[in-house]
Amino acid sequence: MPLRYMTAGESHGPCLTAILEGLPAGLELREANINRELARRQIGYGRGARMQIEKDRVELRSGLRFGQTLGSPLTLVIANRDWENWKAEMALTGPRPKRSQPVTAPRPGHADLAGALKFNQRDVRNVLERASARETAARVAVGAVCKVLLRQFRIEIFSHVVQIGAVQANVAKHSLSQIHQRAEKSALRCADPNAERNMKRLIDKTKQEGDSIGGIFEVIATGVPAGLGSMMTWSERLDGRLAQALHSIQGVKGVEIGLGFDSARRTGSQVHDPIRFSTSRRAMPQGHGPSGGFYHTSNNAGGIEGGMTTGEPVVLRAVHKPIPTLKKPLPSVNLATKQSVLASKERSDVCATPAAGVVGEAAVAFVLAQALLEKFGSDSIGDITANFSAYTKRLSEL
Repeated sequence: MPLRYMTAGESHGPCLTAILEGLPAGLELREANINRELARRQIGYGRGARMQIEKDRVELRSGLRFGQTLGSPLTLVIANRDWENWKAEMALTGPRPKRSQPVTAPRPGHADLAGALKFNQRDVRNVLERASARETAARVAVGAVCKVLLRQFRIEIFSHVVQIGAVQANVAKHSLSQIHQRAEKSALRCADPNAERNMKRLIDKTKQEGDSIGGIFEVIATGVPAGLGSMMTWSERLDGRLAQALHSIQGVKGVEIGLGFDSARRTGSQVHDPIRFSTSRRAMPQGHGPSGGFYHTSNNAGGIEGGMTTGEPVVLRAVHKPIPTLKKPLPSVNLATKQSVLASKERSDVCATPAAGVVGEAAVAFVLAQALLEKFGSDSIGDITANFSAYTKRLSEL
């Protein structure tokens, strides 16, 4: 059974639900593992009032017994606290309340107009409730479970903000562990204190102007063994799968792996990573996964070549565009009257790039967990561990 999941729920509905299928039996799992990740998603300088209302916590409803997975589908439920204020407007059954007013002014940059046209809706709320980034709470819950699985095999994932607007962080002199530690202590999830100060000033200025701002986050996975993914068919290539997962996050408009777009400005000798061999590398130095002593002197490829992991850290970056909801709305058109109007306003953030990075971690964790189970089996943790050990032993004997 391949690892897969589905989420359900509206932004202001009763709850968000996710069903994760294909987990192996015997994985130790606690709600605290998931709640920790949900809390990380809710922090970040520039977040809006909704984060003061919601205190996301998961409830596990199936697939678990005495703290261990059964191999059956895992159901995760996250209640929406704000539902109490929206029970009439978002009632699941019954007639529409007389006071309820349809949203008819789609926001530029959101799914509002395209969704209304596609699904033949006259009330944009029927689109925006599902298109909302609130849905990412369910994805983070799924990713948290996948992180627990990956840690069984010494694979860790973290993210940090590398740019807000035109302000860029400089972390070239820091190790991966230093970047991770500094990002976790930062309100903007930025490992460069000087850049963080300038980012905060920019966010404050943007807020005063009634606007929003985006940025770039980087996700890094360490300890990933060589050989996940495949070059045999296009659909098995891990770089494509990771890019699609990141691109599916609300607001992401670009993804690059390793050197990414900068590769176009360099020659081949400046791009490709020289290969070396050392018996001491079999001990897996920090950040590297099992690769049989083979390693690269640089990591411009971002840990993936030919659609497969190389044993180097997997490094991805994603562009997170500014939030479409603005305090000073852009011009739009009323769906009912076809007259020019200002776009509708919803409660929103000024900048959500730090939170998007946490969602990016979840997306990467799911794809890597999926690829890990494809290579080493998926029925039980014991079998997977045995297969993983046999594989790394074979590599160590090269």
